[in-house]
Amino acid sequence: MKERTVRIRIVGTGVMGRGIAQWAATTGHTVELADARPESVGEAVEFIRGMLDRAVAKGRSTAEEAAAIGARLVPLDSPAQPGEADLVIEAIREDLDTKAALFTELEKALPATTVFATNTSSLPVTQIAARLSDPSRLVGLHFFNPAPLMKIVEVIPGARTRPNVVDTVSALVRETGHSAVVVSDTPGFLINHAGRGLVTEALALLERQAAEPAELDRIARDVLGLKMGPFELMDLTGLDVTATVIESIWAGFRYSDRLRASFLTPNRVAAGLHGRKTKQGWFDYAEGAEKPAEKPITGDADRPVWTDDDELRAALTESGAKVADTLTEDVVALVTTWGTTVATAIAAQGLPPERTFGVDPLSIRTARRVLAITPAADPAAARDARAVLARGDKAVSVVRDVEGGVAQRLVSSIVSVAASIAEQGIAAPADIDLGVRLGLGYPRGPLAWGDEVGPARLLTLQRALHEATGDPRYRPTRWLAERAQLGLPLTAAGTAPEDV
Repeated sequence: MKERTVRIRIVGTGVMGRGIAQWAATTGHTVELADARPESVGEAVEFIRGMLDRAVAKGRSTAEEAAAIGARLVPLDSPAQPGEADLVIEAIREDLDTKAALFTELEKALPATTVFATNTSSLPVTQIAARLSDPSRLVGLHFFNPAPLMKIVEVIPGARTRPNVVDTVSALVRETGHSAVVVSDTPGFLINHAGRGLVTEALALLERQAAEPAELDRIARDVLGLKMGPFELMDLTGLDVTATVIESIWAGFRYSDRLRASFLTPNRVAAGLHGRKTKQGWFDYAEGAEKPAEKPITGDADRPVWTDDDELRAALTESGAKVADTLTEDVVALVTTWGTTVATAIAAQGLPPERTFGVDPLSIRTARRVLAITPAADPAAARDARAVLARGDKAVSVVRDVEGGVAQRLVSSIVSVAASIAEQGIAAPADIDLGVRLGLGYPRGPLAWGDEVGPARLLTLQRALHEATGDPRYRPTRWLAERAQLGLPLTAAGTAPEDV
């Protein structure tokens, strides 16, 4: 391929193909458009020109720029039309045989120098390439929707892809202002794989009835800083799609406990509770439907409380709460736990079970505090504890007492899945964090997030979760354990045998 300005053929002019074509033409490349349905090509050209006109109307582009971009769109009569394309990007339906058959035809029609790329989101690149006489020329080039705006592309070499092909397409992507991350040809590649950390743990928390979906979403947004909670995200994506991705990645990694699917999803999918597109999912999207409302604060915000946590004591004192030095009969006890339960703290410290509650330490300084209650809790005392925590215009979520609580378990899972990806060499640490930030919209990369919590503290959390639950999904990764023990950050690749 030439440097900077190249001739790119897009095969498949559906939603993804159109977006990729717009991206390529906008960045100065000549774009050939082809589809098995010739009429779809004309529709795609008109769609892209319509998007360009909208950009002009909003002042994001000039009419001259839009006209120049539109002029770079070249309709073709057939996908395998002979020509001199430097790069072909396939964006047809997710079926291995169909994709392989297309590349077989393209191999006959285009020069040996043409690089082939598949935009598959789930199929093994190696298995598509294996059908070609020269599998070394094919690479995965996974864009995200909408391609012009989602500035991240996964570059996936197959087992026999030439290194220079990877370097060339990566450079092309970066020259356009998008970021490219190189990822091993494994189930889910990088970003879909990393995204399982949030949704699988959210479903596990729902299995334990830690809280309702709306409450779990509020904690994810307000405590962890995510743009969307896991359940509203599943509704947006479609639970049918999400469940398929979860199951395929879980099966692809030979039923890894860390990626385990939930028993909650199959019946919901069968019932058509897919989310926004079916008007009913975890939430109701029918016309006039209201969002789940939070319960009002009804307790006594002046009731004295006692805590053994210095940070919580300081925060409550700043808000004007009455913080007692001793735990007398009228005082509510607030304890913080890390990977364990409030019930464990009650038993270990001899605290009164009816008026002892947990506060997630990750929530103390955020807009939302999380109050954990045990089955022995006095409801009136719990309402008072909630009112005290709400001082200073804080929202307060009430959750069931589970090991580690909600925010801790979500963060632990997000970091753990990313650490597993790094440990298996699926992507470099920097690429993991970059891909997740841009692809999933997280406030920080998962490995950097783990460093913010602290590797040693995170290791303590995961060991406590593993011991308390007995569930191997919480077993710490070697990546975390080694770095915590050696004083290295999770974002550090470290020294490998090949470096010696």
